[in-house]
Amino acid sequence: MAVEKVDLTKIKPYGDTLNDGMMQLSFTMPVPYNDETKEAARILAKKMGLEEPEVVHYSDLGVGYTFFVVYGRCMHTVDYTKIEVPKVEVESMDKSGVEEFIKENIKRDVKLIGACTGTDAHTVGIDAIMNMKGFDGHYGLERYKGIEAINMGSQVPNEELVARAIEEDADAILVSQIVTQKNVHIPNLTELVELLEAEGMRDKIVLACGGPRLSHELAKELGYDAGFTTGSYANDVASFVVTEMVERKLV
Repeated sequence: MAVEKVDLTKIKPYGDTLNDGMMQLSFTMPVPYNDETKEAARILAKKMGLEEPEVVHYSDLGVGYTFFVVYGRCMHTVDYTKIEVPKVEVESMDKSGVEEFIKENIKRDVKLIGACTGTDAHTVGIDAIMNMKGFDGHYGLERYKGIEAINMGSQVPNEELVARAIEEDADAILVSQIVTQKNVHIPNLTELVELLEAEGMRDKIVLACGGPRLSHELAKELGYDAGFTTGSYANDVASFVVTEMVERKLV
């Protein structure tokens, strides 16, 4: 059976057959559950550029809101070969590699402080990186030899995080931001950088942040050394921190 070759300069969604453009999207609209609402969702999908859109599911969310799942054909394509995404430029070592790097190049314990800051109460991100058990088969930083990992938990004010970093003479600060509605994470992350600069600490510490809506590019724009998004593990973060410490002579 012949396999159709993919043209990377004209990538489009795949549903039943290659290049059919079929895609599914879901959304909520502030209108009550009825036939007119279903038609409104179909018309909206058509205005978005989907051909032959069909509402395959819709349900009443109560108080005048309705949830939709729409299926349709996208005719647009993307030139995959021209896409460049800024990312952390460091060779990611495994746990033993990080431990050996610390032993040979830093020759002392590295102290990392992590927290989910501001009003964010979700610790799943920082726990996956910091806690001993880690996540998805990747041990957290608490298990690494040569690393002292301090997890301050959730809803930590930036002032308290900076004060703890000063008290512990930390080498790096790791910030997790899961709740990002209305871009609340932007001013919160910016405030931390400003506090560190006011204390004269920014150039003396490695500063990284992570979360589903964070990228390396955004992190750099906000004044961080690195940004880690979904799919990053403790060894990725540790590899960057220890390499950055050596390159900036923070050992």
